[in-house]
Amino acid sequence: MKIDQIEDKFYGRIVWLKEPNDPNTGKPKVDQNNPDESMRNVPLRGYRMLKDFVYNGKGEWTEGTIYDPESGNTYNCVITMKDDNTLDIRGYVGVKTFGRTDTWKRLKIKG
Repeated sequence: MKIDQIEDKFYGRIVWLKEPNDPNTGKPKVDQNNPDESMRNVPLRGYRMLKDFVYNGKGEWTEGTIYDPESGNTYNCVITMKDDNTLDIRGYVGVKTFGRTDTWKRLKIKG
């Protein structure tokens, strides 16, 4: 995932997949579960799955959404920075209490 700032909002796009190609076709994986049929042929690599986040100045980004390509669902989301290399990503419907948090770690590239 690569996070980009565009004007005053933050977005995240997929830049790497463990298995980038569909095992059945050998072609790049696409957003086959998108509820919008016109988006089902869009490659997942490069897909913007975090959208419209606003930084509130407390190590937290709010007001955004996260898209789950496995289910085709979009959820409200809050991102909290735990440290320089760790983000807690909480997706939810309605109330934050009834959501799920995933922890994302910064990739350390050896070179």
